[in-house]
Amino acid sequence: MSASSSRPKQAGRKVMGAQYTRRKVRIRVDAATMVSGVLAAPRAAVGLPLAGVAVVLGHGAGADMTNAFLSAVHEGLAARGALVLKFNFAYTEAGRKAPDAPARLVAAYRAAAAWLAAQPAARGRALVLGGKSMGGRIASHLVALGDPADGLLFLGYPLHPAGRPEQLRDEHLAAIRVPMLFVAGTRDPLCDLALLRPVLKRLGRRATLALIEDGDHSFHVRKSSGRDDAAATAEVIEACAAWLARKVGARG
Repeated sequence: MSASSSRPKQAGRKVMGAQYTRRKVRIRVDAATMVSGVLAAPRAAVGLPLAGVAVVLGHGAGADMTNAFLSAVHEGLAARGALVLKFNFAYTEAGRKAPDAPARLVAAYRAAAAWLAAQPAARGRALVLGGKSMGGRIASHLVALGDPADGLLFLGYPLHPAGRPEQLRDEHLAAIRVPMLFVAGTRDPLCDLALLRPVLKRLGRRATLALIEDGDHSFHVRKSSGRDDAAATAEVIEACAAWLARKVGARG
């Protein structure tokens, strides 16, 4: 897939004392389709735990790349040294609510992954694909089809539709040979943990589970949990960063 970017528009931010920039980009999916993305890059990654990692994040079915949770993960990983791209699928780019057909979703994700891999700043970094809910699931299909990746990052894997636990979306996972992190809320109606655990057991050492106590599918937590959504999101970011540094970073 060919790819192109718009004139750089940068903004510097400071998180945890580490500076990074954000740049709006345009990614070509096919001759008739372009989608938007935002590349977050550390100003100086040397010495940071994720200096050897590049990450692509796709959004969930009911949101776009501006989603607050996805954006927090996007920037939180960049603050720790990762090169991170978030992007829109074609249907959200066009302002539609209903997701595209699977082949179109895969094509958009493939174009985004190819765009990031082609960037000079990504050279020598391990490439991790993932995202929120649908975004992570599409990334897993891409890798199951044989596309290159060094790891998969699932932020609320939609193991089954809400209220339909018999319709598992796990068959293709057996074809994946790279490390996978499943970040799951303990109240997620799209990922019954009693059904997820046997899936992870079959995947063996390739799969790691990070639980966010009281989190729902969007990692919202109740006041009775003793913390707020910001605290839960911080837990997600820390779980992702620790796994990336331990399982994937050394490959970069």
